Amino acid sequence: MTEAHRIHGIAAALNIPNLDTDQIMPKQFLRGIDKSGLAKGLLWDLRYDAAGDRRPGFILNQPAYADTRILIGGPNFGCGSSREHAVWGLQQFGIRAVIAPSFGEIFYSNAMNNGLLLAMVSEPDGQRLMNEAASGVGPLHLDIDIVGLTVKSPSIHAPFSLSARYRQMFLENLDVIGATLKMQDDIVAFAQGYWANRPWVRDIASMTRRRLDTLWAQTPKV
Repeated sequence: MTEAHRIHGIAAALNIPNLDTDQIMPKQFLRGIDKSGLAKGLLWDLRYDAAGDRRPGFILNQPAYADTRILIGGPNFGCGSSREHAVWGLQQFGIRAVIAPSFGEIFYSNAMNNGLLLAMVSEPDGQRLMNEAASGVGPLHLDIDIVGLTVKSPSIHAPFSLSARYRQMFLENLDVIGATLKMQDDIVAFAQGYWANRPWVRDIASMTRRRLDTLWAQTPKV
């Protein structure tokens, strides 16, 4: 199995239902003009106190979890605003996948289109993984098989759902544009058939513009 077909690493459990994108990436970190520097702001209010000091009890601040690659989240992970920065911040922090029973709809699309895997498991399996992560003497290691659509821990084998399109994108390391270009022949064939059956609407915007320009040129100027 190639690296593109699996994600393996330390998993940190965030037992917080409805963890929204404002908490994942607070508004004060949205001021930049590019995607850089967002790892600092990830889960800021959970990682730091009001004085800006690290909260030693928070799991991602603990040395054993410094190389966390997978998050185990509660239901409705990533609800709230549509800020794509939440996804970018998770990725810049080193997170490659989030496992949860459900996700905010917009966050789900943002994540999957940016290559952050969201593995949607059943609520019982999500709770079992959460419990196993909390009960161990050290960090839980998980293996996510994108071919077999399973999450494996030392004692749990949980299936997760993924659409055929997103599964293909991860297995072939494609972004949205790349996935669309794989259908280029079908797109061209559809366009040719569409215009052949409706020639009167082809390029209607440019034709209208040319007509307006002609009328404007012929209009006497006062």
